[in-house]
Amino acid sequence: MTAGPIAPESAGTPAAAQAERQKLRKHFGRFDILFFLLCTIVGVDTIGTVAASGAEAFTWLIVLAAVFFVPSALLTAELGAAFPDEGGPYIWTSRAFGRLAGAVNNFLYWITNPVWLGGTLSVSAVTAYTTFFNDGKELSTPAFYAFTLVFVWVGVLAAILSFDIGKWIPTIGAWSRFLLLGLFTVTVVMYGVKHGLHGFGLGDFAPSYAGFVALVPVLMFNYVGFELPNTAGDEMTDAQKDVPFAIFRSAGLAIALYALPILGILLVLPVKAITGLGGFIDAIRQVFTVYGGHVAADGTASLSGAGSLLGDLAAIMFILTVLSSGVTWVMGSDRALAVSGYDGAAPRFLGVISSRFGTPVRVNVLSGLVSTLVLILAHELTHGSAAKLFGAVLGLAVSTTLVSYLGIFPALAVLRRKAPDVHRPYRAPFPLAISVVLTALVLFATVQLIAPGAGDHWFGSAYAPDGWTHGERWRYLLTEAVPLAGFMLLGVLFWALGRPTRTAAAKSL
Repeated sequence: MTAGPIAPESAGTPAAAQAERQKLRKHFGRFDILFFLLCTIVGVDTIGTVAASGAEAFTWLIVLAAVFFVPSALLTAELGAAFPDEGGPYIWTSRAFGRLAGAVNNFLYWITNPVWLGGTLSVSAVTAYTTFFNDGKELSTPAFYAFTLVFVWVGVLAAILSFDIGKWIPTIGAWSRFLLLGLFTVTVVMYGVKHGLHGFGLGDFAPSYAGFVALVPVLMFNYVGFELPNTAGDEMTDAQKDVPFAIFRSAGLAIALYALPILGILLVLPVKAITGLGGFIDAIRQVFTVYGGHVAADGTASLSGAGSLLGDLAAIMFILTVLSSGVTWVMGSDRALAVSGYDGAAPRFLGVISSRFGTPVRVNVLSGLVSTLVLILAHELTHGSAAKLFGAVLGLAVSTTLVSYLGIFPALAVLRRKAPDVHRPYRAPFPLAISVVLTALVLFATVQLIAPGAGDHWFGSAYAPDGWTHGERWRYLLTEAVPLAGFMLLGVLFWALGRPTRTAAAKSL
């Protein structure tokens, strides 16, 4: 028996869904999925944030690889092969819990990505550019907007293009990761041989609860995304075979591509000198002095000759890497939102696939507009401070992303019970345990994002985010909780606006 359609509610499958799915094109093969996943999971914009917590970060990275990353790979391999329809996580959530839950969950899943593209990723790209091509000097406001708006809309254009063209961005991005992270790792070894490295004892790797609270949300943010290729399920040539293949191969590569550069940063830079925004970029600049350049007494690195040339190449690869991260997530989440539009869980206007491109152009443009708005608002509200803009948007992106998995992860156990006869080319072991453990970890991380240190010393000195004091804890809570609540209400609004589509489907039964 093959995986047939299971209506999420009694309304059935809308005729609109059948009409729009006919416009999709099958050109998403096994290695396309693998490269797509590498761009989805391996993001360089948060490497500095993780490394800033010191050697303990490496410990938690490995622990979460075992208890979170691998189980989520097992979960997604089953769901992606058993329910390979376009829309991926929206389909799984709505089949398990109904269209209302699917609508709210899917809105959170989508909104994260234009926010992330317009904020964190754009600022990371600007920082790489200014560090290597502008002598570390900040761009003027007009130049900042020119650079970042081109960055955002190049990403949107790549998402709009038909997948047989647009998929080359993830392919280039995957190879940029291999080259950038591989070159950095080799250069760290050369730097260590020449200059020595920062030492740390085994005690520095000891895990702590404070480190867990600080690191788990961002590490989980790094470790999610296995489900994203399934948002283009109907565009895959053989989803039931290719999805498990790509997931299990990308999992091992992703752990290595995170672990090696984080360890490299810790070996090169003192922890107090590592920042969330510039940590990885600063480490690249410092170790590349082995090819030409020097490090001043104050720790400032200057490149020359071959060092300058290779530094510029690394900056280009870094920008391509963060761009491909944004493009893959926008490609996937925009498809999921479009599917909810023609399935009756979002406005029908958004649920349109372009006959010319085979992509959800309307949602792509909406994502570009949201990214632009976030970019302008965040830049103005932080008075042009790149570090503040980076931190503010990253926190919002992490929280909205993780909350959306509160609908995705329980779906494995629920669909095992609700759809036992669906053919499962791959079956995850212990489905109930996997769903419970992953959901509990996401719930814990979400609480800690909103109220850091909850359960121990809420907003104590070990937990308060940089720049915040204990007396500002309620203000901080509101800055995190209010946007989340607002996004959830918008998800309910999208579901309400999808009522005409659901009504038409019900009448056709």
